[in-house]
Amino acid sequence: MIRVLVVDDEALIRMGFQRILDTADDIEVVAAVPGGQALHTARETAPDVVLLDIRMPDVDGLTVLAELRRLPDPPVVAMLTTFDMDEYVATALRSGAAGFLLKDTDPEELPFMVRSLAEGGTVLSAKVTGTVVAGYLDAGAQDRCAGGLDRLTDRERAVLVLIAEGLSNADIATRLYLSTGTVKDHVSAILTKLEVGGRVQAALLAQRAGLLREDGEPL
Repeated sequence: MIRVLVVDDEALIRMGFQRILDTADDIEVVAAVPGGQALHTARETAPDVVLLDIRMPDVDGLTVLAELRRLPDPPVVAMLTTFDMDEYVATALRSGAAGFLLKDTDPEELPFMVRSLAEGGTVLSAKVTGTVVAGYLDAGAQDRCAGGLDRLTDRERAVLVLIAEGLSNADIATRLYLSTGTVKDHVSAILTKLEVGGRVQAALLAQRAGLLREDGEPL
């Protein structure tokens, strides 16, 4: 079972996410709490995935993210936001969030996103904007990464697109009929050539470079 903690200041949002996720046989919502209870609840329940509101009146979502990241066995954290141009998203991604999604995400997609997060994938809303990407990648990094794209092989570019879709290494291996070890080698080569520190940054670069359509699907 994938253990999920939902953290949001609105009870209606918490209840909605919990009811949607509880319909999945392989997902258990261990708790749904406001921000002030997040860290204590995470320590007690040891979730695999935390869906964390980025804007809360009782406690800053970025502060909660930092505290969760300091736990001995930190969960995977994805940020929840109402705004597709939330200026805090870039900061959250730099601070270790595995992605972000809008609160109006299609309910049918939510369990798939949680599974991807639990398996080491990234989740980036299809409404990721240039503002968010620009806030995450400084101008110098964008120029370096753009040159790195030209150095990718066709196979590495295909892997990069699947990373941007949020797939884990195991899922990419299945999609491309490769071994997981081979995919790991490709991911390592991609990160080196793009001069980025992780999958989220590579995924955002793929978005920035136009490798995905606006709906999040590959070109």
